[in-house]
Amino acid sequence: MLNRDEIMRKALMLLITLLLVFSVSSSVKAAPVQSEQPVVHAVLFFSSGCPYCNEVLTSTLPPIQDQYQSQLSLVLIEVATLQDINNLFALGDVLGLTKEQVAVPFLLVDRTPLVGVDEINHQFSSLIDKYLSSGGLEYPDIPLLNEMLPKGIAFTSYDLYLHLVSPAKTVSQTIGTALAWGVMAIMIIALILAVAMVARAFQGKSLTEVKGWLDWAIPIFAVIGLGAAIYLTYVEVTHTNAICGPVGDCNAVQSSPYAKLFGLIPIGIVGALGYIAILVTWIWRRERRDAFSKVSGPIMFAMALFGTLFSIYLTYLELFVIHAVCIWCLSSAVIITALMLLSLPFVTKWLAISDDEE
Repeated sequence: MLNRDEIMRKALMLLITLLLVFSVSSSVKAAPVQSEQPVVHAVLFFSSGCPYCNEVLTSTLPPIQDQYQSQLSLVLIEVATLQDINNLFALGDVLGLTKEQVAVPFLLVDRTPLVGVDEINHQFSSLIDKYLSSGGLEYPDIPLLNEMLPKGIAFTSYDLYLHLVSPAKTVSQTIGTALAWGVMAIMIIALILAVAMVARAFQGKSLTEVKGWLDWAIPIFAVIGLGAAIYLTYVEVTHTNAICGPVGDCNAVQSSPYAKLFGLIPIGIVGALGYIAILVTWIWRRERRDAFSKVSGPIMFAMALFGTLFSIYLTYLELFVIHAVCIWCLSSAVIITALMLLSLPFVTKWLAISDDEE
């Protein structure tokens, strides 16, 4: 028979065993309670040089994350390279968006893209509520997105201030924007002046033909412009970071879809060919005395005029579409406008037919 000590020891062991079993079963039962909470998964694509992204990261998302806590799983993916940009465009194409409709900040909830500050501010919270009420939401099953997700970082563990635009960069963007507006104004004024002088030429009033150092300024400007165009071509072809200096964000401009004509030809190549053509035309006008030399001046003006109009279009894109400024592009815009003005006397003389010539 068991004595009292053995009975007490066995009873104590039984009690401890029961307590262990109860605690384990309780923890096992408690775990599903937390996992049963619905969770909405979303992805935000952003760029470190984008002021609108900074606004979303610092003003829009923190209170939303605080409101939903663990029920919102937000992953941030930085768009930093040309490949990242192409991937984002490809993802937009899968969602039925054109390249012009894709921009950062780009927030994806299921297959619903929210592009820009306004859409994210006005629609994100309501989408979270909608999917929480229906039991939560996983990431959309898109192969391209699945390849990009490992690159992402959770919003809750992300150090925002490491990627915000620094005060110096903000000042740089402000100066670049102001400079772009100034260059735009100069080009428009020069264009109006050129139209007025051409109109006077039809009335027989021409400008004095440029001579001396003014004539030699044409090839000098063309060579400088050619150097800038070759450098931009190198940046676009090799996908290297451009040297932007203290003004603007050249890399944002060069990595945009507008850096290639028809999506194929780098704009730098177009500019380089234009400057080479102007140089050849100038040399031909000075060295030859054939039929082409007589119209080489007007042809040079026509090329510079087209370049000025195209530069106005590109500067408009920088200000209103890309929201970034390239100092190399602005320099080229000033150069081609100067070439248009310098070649203006040639076309007015050609148009102004005197009575004796008639």
